[in-house]
Amino acid sequence: MYVFGLGIPSWMLDWSGSLMVVVSLVYLFRKRNGYWHWSNASLIPYFALFVSGHELMLAGLQASYLVFGVHGLVLWKLERQRDRGGGRFNEQAWYSAGWILSLGIFGYTIAVTQFVDGWAWLEFVIVSLSLLANWATTRKWTWSWPVWLVVNALQAVYFQHLVLRGQFLLQFVLFAMSVRGWIVWHRDERKVEEPTHAFV
Repeated sequence: MYVFGLGIPSWMLDWSGSLMVVVSLVYLFRKRNGYWHWSNASLIPYFALFVSGHELMLAGLQASYLVFGVHGLVLWKLERQRDRGGGRFNEQAWYSAGWILSLGIFGYTIAVTQFVDGWAWLEFVIVSLSLLANWATTRKWTWSWPVWLVVNALQAVYFQHLVLRGQFLLQFVLFAMSVRGWIVWHRDERKVEEPTHAFV
């Protein structure tokens, strides 16, 4: 791919995006805003990679990730300010925006998908589950992790088909990290739910 006359090999786009995603998940374990910054940054090489490979649905998915990325970043900041006593925000509007965005992008995905073979169907399932997982991630819901596990498994198959080695190998790393994230979030969730006992 050429940017401003400079040729950028596809492997560089592939591996640089993969590295950024791995870094982003380290922040996601702790529910830190750095997740959104690194995740959004990874969209640049990924978008370029998929456009150059004429995988326009996956390129479009990167654009939808950016929408979620901006929404999630702002939402997490508002929630943190609220939790620190900085005042409430219009929670109904912000929380509703997540599923409205998901449904809108899902509808667009159906409209533009040409279901010509099994690989097209697989790509559609990957995009649909990724939208669901992204929405759940913005809400910090623990069940987003098992959805990401399914996405990682399906993407490993699909990227092997596309001969994208970096993306293919990344799915195994992401699968392992998603298992770790699921454990961490579930443990934190149980701590919150455990009643505190007052000793007299």
